Amino acid sequence: MGDHMTALRVALTELRRLTDSTFARVALAAMVLVPSLYAGLYLYANKDPYANLDGLPAAVVVQDRGTTLATGEKLQVGDEVADTLITGRDLEWHRVDEQQAHHGLEEGDYAFVLTIPESFSADLASSADFTPRLANLELETNDATNYLAGTIAERVVDQVQTSVAQQVSRTAASQLLGGLSTVHDQVGKAATGSAQLASGAHDAHAGSTKLASGAAELVTGQQQLANGSAQLSSGAARLNSGLATLDQRTNSLPGQTQQLAKGARQVADGNAKVAEAGARAAAAGSRITRDLEAFDSELPTRLAGAGLTQDQIDAVLAETARLRQPIADANSTLQSTSKDLGALSSGANQVADGAEQLASASSDLESAIDTAAAGSAELATGARDLNAGQQKALTGSKDLAQGAKDLDAGLAKLDSGAAQLSSSLAEGAKGIPNPTDAQRTAVAQTIGSPVGIVSEALARAGSYGAGLAPFFLSLALWIGGFTLFTRARPLVEEALTTRWAILPVALGGWLAPAIIGVAQAILTWVIVRFAVGIDLAHPWWMLAFMVLVSMVFMAIIHGLMARLGDTGQFIALVLMVLQLVSAGGTFPWETLPGPLQWLHHVLPMSYSVAGLRTLAYGGPTTHLWLDVAVLLAWGAGALFLSTAAARRVHLRVRDQGSLAEPVGA
Repeated sequence: MGDHMTALRVALTELRRLTDSTFARVALAAMVLVPSLYAGLYLYANKDPYANLDGLPAAVVVQDRGTTLATGEKLQVGDEVADTLITGRDLEWHRVDEQQAHHGLEEGDYAFVLTIPESFSADLASSADFTPRLANLELETNDATNYLAGTIAERVVDQVQTSVAQQVSRTAASQLLGGLSTVHDQVGKAATGSAQLASGAHDAHAGSTKLASGAAELVTGQQQLANGSAQLSSGAARLNSGLATLDQRTNSLPGQTQQLAKGARQVADGNAKVAEAGARAAAAGSRITRDLEAFDSELPTRLAGAGLTQDQIDAVLAETARLRQPIADANSTLQSTSKDLGALSSGANQVADGAEQLASASSDLESAIDTAAAGSAELATGARDLNAGQQKALTGSKDLAQGAKDLDAGLAKLDSGAAQLSSSLAEGAKGIPNPTDAQRTAVAQTIGSPVGIVSEALARAGSYGAGLAPFFLSLALWIGGFTLFTRARPLVEEALTTRWAILPVALGGWLAPAIIGVAQAILTWVIVRFAVGIDLAHPWWMLAFMVLVSMVFMAIIHGLMARLGDTGQFIALVLMVLQLVSAGGTFPWETLPGPLQWLHHVLPMSYSVAGLRTLAYGGPTTHLWLDVAVLLAWGAGALFLSTAAARRVHLRVRDQGSLAEPVGA
């Protein structure tokens, strides 16, 4: 207990020394304010540097001559870009000519110059002609005026490039989608026409099938007709030859028929006389036959009267019948011959009449035969011509049949192809987008800006100043400790009366600056939280963590100076520089060179920055306990170093004989 009271007395003694005069109190107050001023002013100045860019002067030079699109529309993107920049007021834009821009950049009147070249619009429209060219923006900076102005300029140009690209993409996409609607309509019309074509092709195919069948039948008929015409030609030739012969041979026919008629008449007259004589002979034969029949009917009576027996009568009758038979036959022949002679006479008269008629008509017949012979000659010639024509017609009908067959095959393919074309066009029309104006606008905007960012953060700083706060708060607390130890004594050597005082003196030498460091941490937290206005996720826990960081940093600097004196103070300065570049306060520590990455994992400020980030921004606190443990380890190590330094001083003073040892030492 006494040792602890000794450590507190040592600390109070040191604090009284640091405040024993007005100047000392003012100096101490200034030291307490150092971290607040450093962190507060820096974070205040850099809280949101991009919010005041509207006061940064920049020049835009428009040389774009514009171009005319294929639709006749005038494209003047350069003026649109300049107007957008000026009305946007992101910077203090001035539209000037090239000479003014270069003069202003040299004199520092403009942070940078953005030039839109003459071919800018034409280059943007070049893709429509399938000769795409990049549309370049020319940026001119002057790092001698301000280096970061060039970085800001590049950021602005990137935004302009993105905006123009989105506008061009939206325009191109809108035209493309409009073209798709036109294509959809035209393909729809083509599908309707192809359906009609398919229907017509189907009908044509059906007709061509009938045509092919009819042509085949025509060939058969033509073949038969050709055969018939050949036979007709042959028959006509033979008829002509026969009629010619007949004509020659009938030239004497009229005279001959006259003679024939005369002779026939004579024959007819002779036959008439013969027929008349035959008729008389037949009549006599008939009378004889009737007389014999009358005699036969009386003969049995007479024979019976003469006393003949019946057998005798029958024998006589049989004999008379036998004798009378030739007479009956002769009578029959006479009767038949008389009829024949009558018929012959009648026929002879008819022949005579016919011969007379033939003689009368033979002149007309001979004239008709002459005419028929001449007509048959013409018929033969016509039949030959008809046969030749039929042969040509047969050849043509065969060609027609083959053509009809080929046409049918072709129309079959056309029918199938037209049906497939109609189906394909109908399906194609369904597959071609036909967006409405609203859909076209929405899709064009999406194509122009296809990627959006939905940002989600486990922890969010909120501003540029808040993002740098953990680093500069840590650095400020280190600087506060470094500054404080320009006046504070690491060890109060006169308090090392015994070796039992080593630890209290070491703790007391650290405790006095640690108390001032706590004040520095609290004041810095108040300035950052309320004066600068940085929002903190866990403000009270962050205050406690800052107190811990300040006490650890005080212990480290105290230990170095207690052990090494002024050299320790120099090492503390070097250690601050090393932590400045390795803590990962601005860029991610993974981007550091290899040796600095190793230092990042070792030095304490890396863990103070990491812990302050967790408490300032929120998010998982999994690694916060590691940060606290590492800082406590550094603090314990530093106190061990200061205790070793106190022991070393104790031994040196004892060896000089000015230190009394207690009993039992």
